[in-house]
Amino acid sequence: MGLFGFGKNKEVKNNCDCGCSSDRHKVSAEDSSCCCGGDCNAETMAAAEIKKTAGSSVKVLGSGCAKCNQLETATKEALEELGMDTSIDHVTDFVQIASYGVMTTPALVIDGKVVSFGKVLKKDDVINILKKVRV
Repeated sequence: MGLFGFGKNKEVKNNCDCGCSSDRHKVSAEDSSCCCGGDCNAETMAAAEIKKTAGSSVKVLGSGCAKCNQLETATKEALEELGMDTSIDHVTDFVQIASYGVMTTPALVIDGKVVSFGKVLKKDDVINILKKVRV
């Protein structure tokens, strides 16, 4: 079996510089692309780190799909109900999303901290999170 390469482990190395610990970012030696679809190198990751602190203090991370838009709407409604600033940044750049360590979208970031990922929160859920995070 070893003659044809069966049963042998192929060498796998992590070529991605995005800093995530996900096994999804491990790529084969023959493939130098990043699995997140972005160009994860030291320069782009440094730029993504700078962008994390720029803009609004509430961010929705995701591709712009229906679920991401639902989370953005629920978050805006929650902010309005609490009388807070309703400006929200919708981050669609996969390198910037990866810089937060998020591999499942949509995700919600409040004051630089990822508070939810991989699900669409309802308005009441966002209100509860905002009360906890901003108290």
